[in-house]
Order: sequence, then C-alpha cells, then structure tokens
Amino acid sequence: MKPRSQLAVLIAALLPASVLASTIEGVVLNNQGKIVTNATIEVEGSDLKVTTDDNGKFFIAELNNGLKELHVVAPGYAHLHRDITITNDENQSVTFNLKRSPIEVIDIEATPIHMSAMESASPVSVLSGEQLRRQQAATLGDSLEKLPGVNTNFHGKVASTPIIRGLSGPRVLITQNGLDVSDVSRVGPDHSVASEASTAQQIEVLRGPATLFYGSGAIGGVVNVVDSRVPTDSTTRGEWNVEHNSVDNQKVASFNATTGTDSVAFYADAFWREADDYEVPVAADIDSDGEEHRGDYTVENSNEESDGLTVGASYLIDNGFIGLAVEQFNRQYGIPGHTHGEEEEEEHSDDEESVFADLEQTKVQLLGEYNLDNKWLNKVNLRVGHTDYEHAEIEGGAVGTTFKNETNELRIDLLHNQFSEWNGGISFHYKQSDVEAQGEEAFTPPSETESFAVALMEERHFGDFLVQVGGRIERVTIEAGDVLLPNIDAHAHDETEEADEHNHEESAEITRVFDVEHEFTPISLSAGVVWDFTSNYNLGLSVSRSERAPSASELLSFGPHIGTGTYEVGALFDLDEDGHLGLSEQAIDLETANNIDLTLRKTQGDVGFILNAFYNQVDNYYYQIDTGLYAQSGHDHGDEEGADEHDHSSELPVYLFKTDDVILHGFEAQIAWQLTDEFKVDLFSDYVRARLKDGGDLPRTPPLRFGSELSYQTDQLSAHIHVTRYQKQDRTASQETATGGYTLVDASISYDLSVLNQDMSVYLRGTNLTDTEARVHSSFVKDIAPRPGRSFALGIRGYF
Repeated sequence: MKPRSQLAVLIAALLPASVLASTIEGVVLNNQGKIVTNATIEVEGSDLKVTTDDNGKFFIAELNNGLKELHVVAPGYAHLHRDITITNDENQSVTFNLKRSPIEVIDIEATPIHMSAMESASPVSVLSGEQLRRQQAATLGDSLEKLPGVNTNFHGKVASTPIIRGLSGPRVLITQNGLDVSDVSRVGPDHSVASEASTAQQIEVLRGPATLFYGSGAIGGVVNVVDSRVPTDSTTRGEWNVEHNSVDNQKVASFNATTGTDSVAFYADAFWREADDYEVPVAADIDSDGEEHRGDYTVENSNEESDGLTVGASYLIDNGFIGLAVEQFNRQYGIPGHTHGEEEEEEHSDDEESVFADLEQTKVQLLGEYNLDNKWLNKVNLRVGHTDYEHAEIEGGAVGTTFKNETNELRIDLLHNQFSEWNGGISFHYKQSDVEAQGEEAFTPPSETESFAVALMEERHFGDFLVQVGGRIERVTIEAGDVLLPNIDAHAHDETEEADEHNHEESAEITRVFDVEHEFTPISLSAGVVWDFTSNYNLGLSVSRSERAPSASELLSFGPHIGTGTYEVGALFDLDEDGHLGLSEQAIDLETANNIDLTLRKTQGDVGFILNAFYNQVDNYYYQIDTGLYAQSGHDHGDEEGADEHDHSSELPVYLFKTDDVILHGFEAQIAWQLTDEFKVDLFSDYVRARLKDGGDLPRTPPLRFGSELSYQTDQLSAHIHVTRYQKQDRTASQETATGGYTLVDASISYDLSVLNQDMSVYLRGTNLTDTEARVHSSFVKDIAPRPGRSFALGIRGYF
C-alpha cells in the first residue's frame, strides 16, 4: 500500500462517520473461509486502491454516491468484480470470497483499460515473479519463448527477438514502460534488443494486433518490459542476484532497489553479464568399428559482455506522481555467421576474423500520473521518452557499419470519469525517429519517420458481459533524402562465362540518388466481448481491423545485410523484364490485418485453462522473396592469390521485398491443474500456419510444439521439470530447408533461507539436460548456431 493510502485509512478510522463521505469496509476470505492478506481492492475508474491487513480487512473512504465497481486481486486467486451502489452517504460492510486460480492472473500495466489473461477480450500473457526469474535469459526472445504463442528467432543466443504468432520484426513492437525501446532490432535479426530482463518487474505480451494502444507498428503484437525506474511509491524494497552458467561460462550480477521519503522516491538498478562462445552438441558419428561417438563444438562469435545502470526519482503527491529516469545500456556481442567465404576463414586468424557489435544506448523517460477532481476527467497519464542509440559492427578491429536511432516520443492518456458505466479515455501519441546507417554494409539509407495518432478506448460491464471497443487513426510520414539505386551486377550462378564477362563490363558503378517522401494514414478498429456464461467459465471474442505503414527498411533497403546472409532490396524497387533492378511501378500501400480471436477460459478451481484460436488475414503483406540472383557482398576477395575467377563465396543471394495477401491461423492452449497444495501440472501447446493466400508458405514459421511442467512448491522449496517438444517443420518457402523435431528437458530447484535477517534463495537450473542437438527453424543461422547444449546455472538471489 502506498504511504499516502495508509494515511488516508488511518484518518478515516479516527474521524467520526458524520464528517466522512461514504465508506466501504470489509474482509477478504478464500473459499475455505480463511483470511487473505495483501489482497488489493481498487475502485474501477479511479485511483482509490487499498490492500488487506494481517486480518484480511480493508477500508475505503471518500466515496461519492453512485454505482462503484470494485476489483479484487490476490496472488494465486481468480480476480473478483463486485458492483456496489452507494446512496445517501451510507457506509457499507462487505465480505469478498476469492477462489483459487492455478493460472496466475496479473494485470497489464501499460494499457488505459483493464486487461489480464483471464478477463480481457484480447489474449495477453504476463511473465513476472519467480517465473520471470526462472526463465530470464540474456536476450528477450529467449526469455519469453516458453509463453504460449511466443517463439524466438534465436540468433545464436546473442540477439534473439520474440516472434508472436509467426510475426516479428517491424510487426512486433518492443516497449519499455509503454514507450518504444527504440533500437534497431526490428531492422535485422542480428541486432540485439536494448532491454534487460534481469532488472524487470514483469514482461507483458499482447498477442494479436495491439495497434489501438501502440500504433501500426504493433500489428502483430507487443512485448512491454515493465520496471520501477520511475517509482510510484517510496516503500523500501529491492532484490539482487548473482549467477554462473556452465555452457558459455556466463557470469551475471544484477540488482534493483526502491526507497525514499513521504514525498520523494528513488530508484536504481544495474546489471553486468559476461559470456564466452557457447557449446553445442553435434550428432552422433559411427566409426569403422560401429561405435557411436558424440562431441561438442563452440559457436564462433557468440560471446558477449553487457552492463547497464538506471537511476530514477519521483515526486509523490496525494493525487499522483511525476518522475524522471535515465538509463545507460552497453553491450558488446559477437555476430555468428558474419563471414565472407570459406577461403577467407581459412586464411585469417581468429582475431582478424572476429566480428562483433558494440552497442550503446542512453534512454530518458519522464512518467507521470495525476488524478483530477473534475466533472469529466478522472486521470491524466503522461509518458515522455528520448532515446539515443548507436551500435557499430566491428570486423578485424575496424568499424564496418554504424547504426544510429534517435527517437522522441510523447504519449498522453486522458481517462474520463465513469459515464453511463463506461470506463476509458482518449490517447494522444507522437513519435519521431531518425534512423541512420553508415558504412559498407549500410543497406538502408538515413530516414526520418514521424507519426501522430489519436485513439479512443472504452469498456463496460453489461451484466455477465464485458464489452471493450476502440479505434485509432494515425498520420505516418517517412522521409529520406539520399535513397540509392546502384547499378549492381545481379546475376544467376548458372549464367555462361560469356554472360558473366558481359555483365561485368556493362556494370559501371553508376548510382542514382533521389529523395523519397511517403505519407500514410493507418486506421485501426477493434471490438471485443467477454461473456461469463456460467460460474467459473467465460468466453471471449475479439475482432479487429488494423493497418500498418511499411517501415523504412522494407521500402528503401538496397545493399548487403550480412547478418541475414542476403542482399536486401526494398519494395520501392523491382525487377524489370530484363532482370535489372529499377524503381517499382507498384503502388506503395498500407498493410491491413483482419483478425479474429476466440477464447474459452476456466477461471477458478483446481483446474484452469485458456484455449485460444485465431485467424488473421493480412492484405498487402510485406515480405522478402528469393529472386534467384546474386550480388557482391561488398567484400572483395577476388584479387586474392589463387582465387577462382568465377568463385561465388563473396556473393549474397538477392532478396526483394514484395507484397502479397497472406493468412495466419492457429491456436494456443494452456491448462493448469493444482493436484495438491504443493504439486501442480501445467500443459501447453501452440501452432501457427502461415501461408500465402494464393498458395505457398511464409519462411521461418515456428513449428507445432507442446509441453508440460511439473512443479513442487512449499514455503521454502521450489522445484520444476519442464519438457517441450518441437515438431518437424517441413512447410517451407522457396530456397528454405526443413528442420527436424527435437525435445528439450529443463529443470530447476531453489531453496529459500534467511541469513542475518536477509531473505535469500539459492537455486540450481539445468537446461537441455539430454544434450539434444536442436536447431530453431525460425533462426536465420540455424545451420551454424543450434541451441546450446547441456548447461547448469548456479545462483543466489536476495530480497529486502
């Protein structure tokens, strides 16, 4: 409970009822009649929030007459909604009975309307608490991949980003406290996400279009990393952690802490991580005697060294807070697969061949909340962010390419008082990003993207029905002053020697330079309903139509992208009848997603489940096709002594962005069974089928998977065994290879103890215990960078 809330309760308890407004007092019990401590009771549409004391009791004062919707939340229990009508300044006494929920129900932080896994029309997931700490990894994608509907593109453990329902890159927005993380991870899979899980409070995933809240860049979903860098209260608390991992000799240390006075709160966190190249198992070989042998090798350029520091402070007032936080994030990491031919690898030493990225980011966030005593408005939420990002790709000690992104963002949510039982508000959102790449592998020209949006979101309960509706309109402008159209020698490998010589003679180094400006007006609409059709069950339906403006890299790219091993050409260009690259005559249009979600949930009892099916038709979908042509990577190896005149090792396949209508459909299933107070079984499965509407498959689509987890939990001991089966993926795009199935077995055990009045937890975690060779189908580097082999992590965590 916030200190100011505690003060309000104390005053209310001391003053006579005659000088108070209406009050509600009561107790929260479970279904066995036992008290529930630390349960939160909040009045929907207001900032009134209290928690139960050691006797399970609570007190809410200063309530005006009218219908009040109370929302009761406690860990391990299903959420409870109760409508109470207050008339004539009366005081009411109530009892709330909560029922067990084996699926943890946690509210989404960064949305203006109420959303959680069990109650919202749109499907969401939240990773927090012990589960977050148990699953956190060096990259965001790897930290989230055990959530239903979420996979990782696994770029050699160093730059893995999330895939939501088969979509990633510019369609999945990654945010920090509701503001764009503003790196360049959406441009290429070899670019790391500039966010850290070890200091996060929770990580939220909105599956399906989340454009109402975050804009057209969230047409496929949102991952929001939440921390307390701008503290909302001054309660002294924190945690620290140290860990060592065997597979890559990884060492991790982190901490976060909050403290302060009645009116000022302070926050700080820091982390440090260092890891060597990681080991992977290789398939068994059979020698001449018929004996089977296994071995291990390391994935080159998979090492990293990261650190970060965040400090923040807030001014606390009775009606809200205002605070500022500054973060410095640094990361150096290798880039697996960043090579230019076998001959070069053989002739250069390891030091010369080392390729790594040096990332630096400074992030400033200003967050505020103010509760109004106004006839119309109830609350104002303010989010302001400035990010200065830069990373250099360094090869042989020299900087090859530098990527920069400077972003300014402003978001204001105006939430109104309950109007005819509707809760919600209007949101204004402005974002401006300058993205620049310089160097021999700068495949995208410098560009500026600016957007301004207005969104309206509302919800209301109609008896057993919760209705959520919203709409958003944006204006997106993309400007670039130096767009290049080089006259490259793009050719097929089966051309005759004479044709090769002719192409080389004709390909004079002529480059057209021109300006580009595109304006788009994406409009998104969404409606959903949740029906509590019987006790403990509900049915959710969500439909949406979302539009997305193409990104600058999808439109303007023209150059080698070594991280993906391709020569990228944007949708602004096309192949003519003679096979030459020139300006496209096709209209540049919005991408439009028509999505429907159907969800059945059992919310209470010893067994709980969430079964979700979705169908998403995306018109004018931007994706890359293999043209069958090849172009020089930009690294000249033809002059080396003994090199073959027609050697193609320094060439890259030309991939062209084009548009098509596609269909993605599938399901997510999550079932939890609380066998006893100590034992629980979780089952899950997910699947996405991603195909072209006129036939064919989209590339790098995650396969069907299913798994289970057996958990044992007491006051001091926690143990988990997790098994996940990934099926074979043979639905592949042109030039894409199939990937075999595999099974991963993970386990963890932790023990809580107290040392010198310090709460601690000692834990041991094992991953890939069967030392299985596992290649991630959605990875660009699956052939050279499988998942890590058997690994053990030993760590200790403290709380205060």
